[in-house]
Amino acid sequence: MKKATKLIVIGFIILILTAVLFIKFNTGAAAQFTDNYLRPLLGHQIVGLLEKTYFNATDKVQQLTDKTGSSDIPQFNDANFGSTATPIPTISGLASVKGEGVWHDWPLKQFPGQEVISYAFVRPDNSRPYAYVTFAEMNMKFFNLGVVAGKEQPGGPLGNSGPGLIPQDIVANGNLVAAFNGGFQFRDGSYGMIVGDKTYVPLIKDAGTLIGYKDGSLKIVNYQGQDLGKDIVFIRQNCPILVENGNTYISDEKNKHIWGRTFNADIYTWRSGLGLTANGNLIYAVGNNLSPLSLSTALKMAGAVNAIQLDVNPFWVRFNIFEPKDTGGYSTKTLTKDLKDGSVGYLKGYAKDFFYLYQK
Repeated sequence: MKKATKLIVIGFIILILTAVLFIKFNTGAAAQFTDNYLRPLLGHQIVGLLEKTYFNATDKVQQLTDKTGSSDIPQFNDANFGSTATPIPTISGLASVKGEGVWHDWPLKQFPGQEVISYAFVRPDNSRPYAYVTFAEMNMKFFNLGVVAGKEQPGGPLGNSGPGLIPQDIVANGNLVAAFNGGFQFRDGSYGMIVGDKTYVPLIKDAGTLIGYKDGSLKIVNYQGQDLGKDIVFIRQNCPILVENGNTYISDEKNKHIWGRTFNADIYTWRSGLGLTANGNLIYAVGNNLSPLSLSTALKMAGAVNAIQLDVNPFWVRFNIFEPKDTGGYSTKTLTKDLKDGSVGYLKGYAKDFFYLYQK
């Protein structure tokens, strides 16, 4: 082997090891460094392979060493009030974990004595007892959902930058209740986004599509070019649909698309998703060591009949609940203690798109 070739190989190995350590110990900086520098330098395929190797290797280590998952139970940031909702049936083959499948009410002072947001956790994969999915179920009789295009994504590459922050009238009126991550960047699938009369990214076919209407109702469909109806407020697409009319479509040959930066459907990483129940409630789901299949399984367990995947990887999944303070402004908590706090970006300006929940 020539000296120059050896140097290239050694340099590449050092780069890989550095990237692995960087991801392990500084996830946030690693995510941004990967997007801004490594991907343009090495290319989408190589970086995707590195991420696949890293995430699946760490998952395999956990699979070999963690047989119960009892040390990974989600830690919530609320007062842990009980809920009247029916518990979620857990899957067979897993030793029971305290609290699994039990819904809890997240009390909000805007809705005294009313149960409007509930949360629970389950494990959807009996071969991964350490893979937990946390849900926040929102009663949409009390809320409207909005979406914000980010300052850079997804429309920035097309010259269609968004405002990147929650509308000021919603914030000023004290009506903001929650905000959570949106979908992929433009280069990870070119999934469509429309807000009002503004098309940030054109719609594409064969994509899970969330539609919001003026009356506050929501739909999730597999978009094939069909008429989506009138009085549309927003549309956001992301990946092939996870669940449609109660059926899972992950394994269909027609859905062998890229599932974001973690290629295909066989990568185990942090993922998030959004589902709708038969009675119109909205369910946000987030969890570690998930594939699209286990994410869809979890959403169905929680009662979703239609669902899409949202953003993935630990730095980009985030969910904040807001409560107005008597002195003005808001106090905020993340859904679980291990989620990234996105509140500053949502209120002051954020590069990527996101959803916000507000009082009717």
